[in-house]
Amino acid sequence: MTLTDFARRVTDSDTCTVTGSGAAGPDAAPGATGQAPAPVVGADAAVSRAVGREADGLAVASFVLGLVGLLVFNVLLGPTAIVMALLALARRTRRRGRALLGLALGVADLVVLAVLVTGNGAVAWNFGG
Repeated sequence: MTLTDFARRVTDSDTCTVTGSGAAGPDAAPGATGQAPAPVVGADAAVSRAVGREADGLAVASFVLGLVGLLVFNVLLGPTAIVMALLALARRTRRRGRALLGLALGVADLVVLAVLVTGNGAVAWNFGG
């Protein structure tokens, strides 16, 4: 039996039923009927994992770019961090907190940029007198 035959057999098989005292009756809650959900196999599972990894990567990248953008290139890194965080959240990342931090840091980058432009008239930090 090859791997493709196994995947075909798993997806084409009848649903599993529970017998005995654990069997659900007509008044049972949804999902308690004893039927196993169809597993995700093959290309669908690989695509799902790839999208999940990509979304997690976007969340981490937005966090890092937002953090670095507080110090340098905030005019470029702030909007980039915001876009990456929104993409990660739209793709339902597992690292939701990190994506939200990247979004907040991207907004903070733009706030720092606005403060620098209004205070110094320049787009750079000025530590000297």
